[in-house]
Amino acid sequence: MGRKGSPRPPQAEGGCGAGRPSLLWALPEELLLLICSYLDAQALGRLGQVCRRLRSFTGRDPLWRRIARGCLNSGFSQLGADLAAGIPVKERVKVSQNWRHGRCRRETLLKWKRNLMPWIYLDGEYLYLSQAEVIRAYRLRPDSTGLQRRPQAIFSGHQEDVCRFVLASSHIISGGGDGNIVLSKVHSSFSIKFSAHEQEVNCVDCQGGIIVSGSRDRTAKVWSLSSGRAGHCLHTVQTEDRVWSIAISPLLSGQLVTCLGTDFHRGAGVLDVLYETPFTLLSCGYDTYIRSWDLRTSTRKCVMEWEEPHDSALYCVRSDGNHMIASGSAYYGVVRLWDKRRSRCLQSFSLSSPTSSPVYCLRFSTTHLYAALASTLHALDFTAP
Repeated sequence: MGRKGSPRPPQAEGGCGAGRPSLLWALPEELLLLICSYLDAQALGRLGQVCRRLRSFTGRDPLWRRIARGCLNSGFSQLGADLAAGIPVKERVKVSQNWRHGRCRRETLLKWKRNLMPWIYLDGEYLYLSQAEVIRAYRLRPDSTGLQRRPQAIFSGHQEDVCRFVLASSHIISGGGDGNIVLSKVHSSFSIKFSAHEQEVNCVDCQGGIIVSGSRDRTAKVWSLSSGRAGHCLHTVQTEDRVWSIAISPLLSGQLVTCLGTDFHRGAGVLDVLYETPFTLLSCGYDTYIRSWDLRTSTRKCVMEWEEPHDSALYCVRSDGNHMIASGSAYYGVVRLWDKRRSRCLQSFSLSSPTSSPVYCLRFSTTHLYAALASTLHALDFTAP
């Protein structure tokens, strides 16, 4: 110990003590970033507790990207694209741990009296919800799971319930039980309705000026969305059974995938299908399995599958584009989270006790999951500690 009145040891800039950390700052920043890139999340967090300057330095996005790409729902695709730019990567890694461990706050956002088969779509700060024959657009409250109670817009045009809808090219394209497809402009009252199928339109998708639809009448059809030809049928595909789900490849190559798999039992219909990349897609349905397909290898055999543990049909499936899958079950409103690198589900949430209702549709961001049941809309907030 020094004598009373002796000078204190020099302090490093930013509050680091004893002078030694100043040697760290003598290194070129590129070399310091390289050294820190070998640290895991725990080591980076501890290093950031040394001083304010290191806390700021270790919070930089480049140091956390490698870690984030191995996490669940951290906003990075399989190819490394950042799908959630603007949110610090370090914060996304923290929230990812809540997804993995099932730590969340639950909230019932909306209730309605009739039992319906709602569909939802999440687009930035808006959540679109079909309720009977209309689609309502609700604004999400900032930094909250809540919705503004009054919808910002209501889109109508169907005489019977909306079955499915998508947002594309500033349009809402919806298929209904009346056999019609309705095209509505998101930011205006302009809409077009045309007769599409002899029975209800179970599913629609849209991309690059092309609409595809599938129906109970055992046909799938391709439509034009281009100006002056909207509603013009370009092609009709006859199928052997009702079409419950349909999707367009991001490549829009024109190739029709007519068969996925060969060993399904009769009635094992696909209720939801989702492209993750131009060559890989997910499917789920009545036979209780989620399947991953790679069109570059085979359309006859899936590359991986996950079984719903309670032998329940799966109504919907979504992906973060990387490691995480979320699925909605037919019984008891169960939402399950899956890690593709594991065979069993990570977490499950029952949203409809005591009455049983399927999860008809779900969507999620990096922080929240929204699930639509027969008479309620639920939200899970994973930013909660």
